[in-house]
Amino acid sequence: MFKNVVLLQSFNINYQYSEPLNWISIAGCSLSILGLAVTAVYQIATRKSRGCSPTLLLVNICLSMMIFYLLFIFGINNHVNHAEEDNVSEENLVLMSDYHQYSDEGPCTAFTALIHYFLLATFTWNTLYGINVFLLFKTTTGTPPWFPKVSIAVGWGFPAIIVGISLGSTYKFEDPLGYRQEEFCWLASLDPKQNFDMRKPMFWGFLLPLVIMLFFNMAIFLHFSQNTCKTVPNLVRLQQTPLKKKFLSSFSMAVMLGLSWVTGYILLFTQDPTLQLILSIVFCVCNTTQGIQIFLLFTLRSVINSNPAILEAMHAPNIGIHRKVFFLWKVKAEENIEIYTRTDLDSAEMPQVITGNNWIHNVSC
Repeated sequence: MFKNVVLLQSFNINYQYSEPLNWISIAGCSLSILGLAVTAVYQIATRKSRGCSPTLLLVNICLSMMIFYLLFIFGINNHVNHAEEDNVSEENLVLMSDYHQYSDEGPCTAFTALIHYFLLATFTWNTLYGINVFLLFKTTTGTPPWFPKVSIAVGWGFPAIIVGISLGSTYKFEDPLGYRQEEFCWLASLDPKQNFDMRKPMFWGFLLPLVIMLFFNMAIFLHFSQNTCKTVPNLVRLQQTPLKKKFLSSFSMAVMLGLSWVTGYILLFTQDPTLQLILSIVFCVCNTTQGIQIFLLFTLRSVINSNPAILEAMHAPNIGIHRKVFFLWKVKAEENIEIYTRTDLDSAEMPQVITGNNWIHNVSC
C-alpha cells in the first residue's frame, strides 16, 4: 500500500514511483524514531550542563516529531476505503447531487487530526527554537525568564487551535471527506472533480500556516548564517572559527528549522516528470531522516566532542619519521653532531633560528 511522506505535501501523486518512496519513508521514519528517542534521553540526562530553554525546545521537538513519525507509519492508510465502490464509467456524467456520501467509519479521522496536530506542533517548536537563537544573538543575558512557559503554551496550543478550527468548520459525521481524504488519513485537498480547492483544510489548515513558519525560519536562518560565517577583522587567524565548524553550525540550524520542507512547495508547482521524481526522492529522504540528522548533530557529535579519547581512537595511528638537525658553527668544530628526533607527519617545520654566533639550520629527510 502506497504511503510515502510526499503525499503530505502533494495533491498530485505519481503512483509510478510509490513503492520505492514507500520503503524510503518506512526505513527513514523508523531510524528517525530511534534517533529522536536517544536524543531526548541524552538531552534530559545532560540538561544541567546547558540552559533551560535549549533543552526544553529540543526535547519537545524530538517528542512531537517522534509521535508524528509513529502516527504516519501506523495510521496514514485508511483501511475503510469506499473509493473502489464508487467507480463510475467516464462516459457517464454524474451530477454533484448524485454522489453517495458515507458516514464516518473507523479511526481514520482521528489519525488525520493527530497527524495534522503533531506535524504542526513540530514546526511550531522548530520556529520557537529559531526565536530562541535569535534572542541569544540580540541579548547578552540570554533568553528572558518567561520564554520557557510561553514556549510550552504556544508550542502545544497553537497547533490545537488550527486543528480545532479545521475540524469544527469542515468535519461532519455524515460527510467526513470534507476534512480528510478517502484513500489516506490526511487532510482533504481536492473537490469532487479532482481539482485543488483552496477552501479545503489542506490549504488553509496546513500549507498556509506552514509556509508562514518556513518563511520566518528562513529569515532566522539567514540572520544566523550571516552572524556565524562573517569574519571579525580584529581577531587573529588562530582565534577565527574554522570553516568546517561554521558549516556544521549552519547545517544544524537548517535541520532544526525544518527548511528541507521547502522542497515540498517546489514539488507542488513542478510539472516536469523527471524533476518531480528527483524532488520527491530528495523531499522523502531529507524529511524522513530528519530525526537521524538531529541525533548525529546534537547527540553523537556532542558525545564525541566531550570525550576526546573517542575522537583520537578514530584517527589513524601516527607514523614517526627521522629529522636531522645540523649545527653549523663559524669556527671549525671538533666533531659533527647529529640529533634525531621523532615528529608527526602533519607537524609544521621548525623555523630557522640564529642565536649569537650559532647558526641552527633545519633539514628534514
